[in-house]
Amino acid sequence: MAANETLSLPEGKEPPKHIAIIMDGNNRWAKARRLPGIAGHKAGVDAVRDVIRGCAELGVESLTLFAFSSENWRRPPLEVKALMELFKLALDRQVRKLHQHNICLRVLGDLSGFSGGIQRRIASAHELTRNNTGLKLNIAANYGGRWDIVQAAQKLAQQCAAGELKPEQIDEQLFDQQLSTAGLPEPDLCIRTGGEQRVSNFLIWQFAYAEYYFTDAFWPDFGREQLLEAVADFANRQRRFGRTSEQVEADSSA
Repeated sequence: MAANETLSLPEGKEPPKHIAIIMDGNNRWAKARRLPGIAGHKAGVDAVRDVIRGCAELGVESLTLFAFSSENWRRPPLEVKALMELFKLALDRQVRKLHQHNICLRVLGDLSGFSGGIQRRIASAHELTRNNTGLKLNIAANYGGRWDIVQAAQKLAQQCAAGELKPEQIDEQLFDQQLSTAGLPEPDLCIRTGGEQRVSNFLIWQFAYAEYYFTDAFWPDFGREQLLEAVADFANRQRRFGRTSEQVEADSSA
């Protein structure tokens, strides 16, 4: 595929509204090339830019990238330090470019775990891009699906304790509004690179009806062409949401 060629799906095929990606394989990509692990993470930043561009071309509304899990703090201290420096560098260099392309950036996760410098950069990025109307780009950092559910439950419990809410008033919609992804459409497609086939504590509430796409490609090798393959695969699936195939086909032909 030519670099200047715009991605598109066949006529009549619709892209997912919300794609979530578990970006796996940076370290293994670097190891295969006898490079330090951070080289893989730096190469992964290039893949991020490529995929953002591809999602914008395809008309995807929201893209959520799993950048740093709450469990990733367990990695070697030098690697964690390098990742934090890379995160700061990306915020310094990329946010204005995202803003110029009308992209709205949100960082999802327990932001209190980051240094003051990173927290200030995130707050500045949120403020700069909050009114942009293009692609919604969400970076999950210090994020865990269980954490997300627990913090949502805590917020609702506090409202109940304050007399602002009755327990019987809590339903799925109200709970969903307390999650870090509030206001976003549910993920339609989860892509995981690197050959593993698990969700690793990512968006576990939100993935209730998501489609999954697993690829052996390491994240630095996942670009616009690979994104198109994943989206085309999704577009050919029938999503029933508890209904029969006959019901879905009848609705689509109506």
